[in-house]
Amino acid sequence: MFNGRPTKTARSYGKKFQVSVKQETSRLLGNMGWAYMQKSNYLTAEVVYKKVQMIDPDANKACNLGLCLLKQGRFEDAGSILGDVLQGTIPGSEDIRARNRGRELLMELKAFQPPLELSDIMGLDDHDFINGVELLMNEWAPVRSKRLPIF
Repeated sequence: MFNGRPTKTARSYGKKFQVSVKQETSRLLGNMGWAYMQKSNYLTAEVVYKKVQMIDPDANKACNLGLCLLKQGRFEDAGSILGDVLQGTIPGSEDIRARNRGRELLMELKAFQPPLELSDIMGLDDHDFINGVELLMNEWAPVRSKRLPIF
């Protein structure tokens, strides 16, 4: 509470408005998360952003959490959160800026992901792949002796 009151008066661009404890806590934790991101302390920033999302879910802070996970190399988690922003399941997702930022981060995510291996595409492990190539070679070319000819 703000001196015993559930809200406080804040100003923005010369206008006064009421801010609840939940909104102010969310704002301050969001700022703290961003500060940790600037210090490259992504693990702590992740914890702070997850706490913010539990208190007051917001698309902009979800995008920041996605960026944080992206920087940690946790591509699947980041993709899931950014997908939620684009699908509109997080409050504030209808804001065009949040959606555009979510799209940009997803494109960045796709650029970071390693390309699929041939074995991933075909569903084979290395051993199966090599055996398949040997079978194919045996069908196309006759079996030759592996010994060198003697002249």
